Amino acid sequence: MNVLARPTVRPPAPASLRPAPLRAFGALPALDPAPCPGAAGSVFAFQSRGRLLHGTGAAAALPRGAADTLGARLDAFFGEAGREAVVAGALPFDRGAGDCLWQAAEAVRCAAPLSPVPAAPGQGWQLVPEPSAEGYAASVQKALAQMAVEAGQPGGLRKIVLSRSLLATADHAIDLPALFRRLAVDPAVTAFLVPLLPRDGVPRVMAGATPELLLAKSGARISSHPLAGSARRRADLAEDAAAAAGLAASGKDRREHALVVEFILDTLAPFCRRLFRPEGMALASTASMWHLGTRIKGDLKDPDHSAALLAATLHPTPAVCGVPRAAAARHIGTLEGYDRDFYAGTAGWCDGRGDGAWYVTIRCAEISGATARLYAGAGIVPGSDPQAETEETAAKFGALLNALGIAATPGARS
Repeated sequence: MNVLARPTVRPPAPASLRPAPLRAFGALPALDPAPCPGAAGSVFAFQSRGRLLHGTGAAAALPRGAADTLGARLDAFFGEAGREAVVAGALPFDRGAGDCLWQAAEAVRCAAPLSPVPAAPGQGWQLVPEPSAEGYAASVQKALAQMAVEAGQPGGLRKIVLSRSLLATADHAIDLPALFRRLAVDPAVTAFLVPLLPRDGVPRVMAGATPELLLAKSGARISSHPLAGSARRRADLAEDAAAAAGLAASGKDRREHALVVEFILDTLAPFCRRLFRPEGMALASTASMWHLGTRIKGDLKDPDHSAALLAATLHPTPAVCGVPRAAAARHIGTLEGYDRDFYAGTAGWCDGRGDGAWYVTIRCAEISGATARLYAGAGIVPGSDPQAETEETAAKFGALLNALGIAATPGARS
């Protein structure tokens, strides 16, 4: 077990920026004390490739704020807590909305097995799609029509990512530690649990198994692994290989992916003295999906620049929003008809040295008591097919449905 953070006392920050006690919000239930001593009462948790990072003990909440105030709030926090302290949590999709960031008494990193955990029997679940599959396909068609109108115009819409949600309600409270362990079994994803502010007095958490690294930093080294362009995995090996080959050859998906990579390179370039793509575009996979991915690496001009601030600058990328970003965000608000909140935001952690890792909050659900609101989206570009995009979102619900023990049938996800 490696204890990463024990907060130290520094000169006090202004009262308005000091962390507030977490007593009103509570902590996550125990994850599993077996693989990592002290895991009971975790405040946040991230597991990737058999390594678990989680916050334990009494916690504090950073004052909430929008993305453009994050730097000042982190400076105040680490000025008081020290460079060894760790802050973790989530930034919402809307850059102007308030985030949820926390400090635990200790941040602990340790080994955690990637062992199968049986899902609970899928009994007593009620599923309500919002919107329906037909409603989502209609929104895709509207987006395509808007792109056709704006084609060739300066600042015209070139890509938009549209999502839909699925509200799953059980006849029992959802077991968060068991859900987390099931999400963490896939070695290609990062499983996460981060608390959100309660709603109507009921605690909420964001849980997920994201395959997409937004930004990681260690010293002066940074990395990102954007994903855009997707296809559902198949049980039959020949069909699965054909799905992968079809995705790799898809002009529509390659165009969609290129927009994301171009945006990330352009955004990171001013911060870097070197920025490169060592492998170029390549296929990446999870247990349920194929993706087009490009690994990006770089060396920062300023090694003290915070991973959280770099992530906030990148977020939201065209992988979850669109191009141009501001125009796509406006159309998303009109076409989706609901508030994304922390879906398609970013969740992660950083320390006082600026090191950390932030992930795109996809393949995720907001959990509150016996309810789970699942989210899934697809990138829409000229040439997209509304029915195919609807089927893609249905496939992306699969990871959370399986982890919750709900049969991932097309009918259940429509």
